[in-house]
Amino acid sequence: MARNTDRTGAQNIHAEAPPPPVVQNDDSPGFSFVVPTEFVDLPSRGRYYPENHPLHGESSIEVKQMTAKEEDILTSRSLLKKGVALDRLIKSIIVDKRINAESLLVGDRNAIIIAARRSGYGNLYETKVTCPACSTQQDYTFDLNEAEVYEGKALEELGVVSNDDNTFDVVLPQTSITVTFKVLTGYDEKTLVNGVEHDRRKKGVEQNVTRQLTHIICAANGDRSPQTIKYLVENIPSIDARHLRMVYRHATPNIDLEQHFMCNECEYEHSMEVPLTADFFWPDR
Repeated sequence: MARNTDRTGAQNIHAEAPPPPVVQNDDSPGFSFVVPTEFVDLPSRGRYYPENHPLHGESSIEVKQMTAKEEDILTSRSLLKKGVALDRLIKSIIVDKRINAESLLVGDRNAIIIAARRSGYGNLYETKVTCPACSTQQDYTFDLNEAEVYEGKALEELGVVSNDDNTFDVVLPQTSITVTFKVLTGYDEKTLVNGVEHDRRKKGVEQNVTRQLTHIICAANGDRSPQTIKYLVENIPSIDARHLRMVYRHATPNIDLEQHFMCNECEYEHSMEVPLTADFFWPDR
């Protein structure tokens, strides 16, 4: 189905807004205004954070709605060039300043980004998409209110064992190696993106698959040495690599952005991942 309602743990996103605080502007005595905040459901439900993390065991996070200050962040050429604009955005809108934006799990970061965009520019997201059938490029509108929290598929169905520390064990089908893998954080994601950009600048072979495997694999048969992980990544059979990527995707809490698409030209219908292009935060208004 377009929004994977049959998945274990899938649910609609509902954000509860508490009574927002009143902020007093010291430069204008007597002038005050309400700063809207909302609670965003965390796909992880706080399960995979260490005990000393502020979000350990927390099912939601409080964020404030976007302001002109956040728009400055999103249009800063220096921040965009450095690839840290989204980190700064997340940091700016999180109410609890103890939380490091890079320490957030990728799925939780995505939930915050979707909520920020929805509160700042509304739930309708119009962008250009290319039909997979006839290759016609067209304007298409997606509804961000239809995004769903995906808490992760039942691990036993995948043969995956949770270690209750943000790591999981799975036995690879061909080599029978037991691989321990982890859920990636914002820091891991940024490192991956920087690696892809490095490959492009060098005009060499982009190491998208092996780089991802290197980041998610923590151990092989209990051996955590970088040499062992490097050897496994470079020599793992494709069937095992594909299985590992599949179980990682299904075990990882995230935001499900798959929605129904129908081509205006050829009437081709299919479910499509909502494309997060440059106009995601800058819709035509």
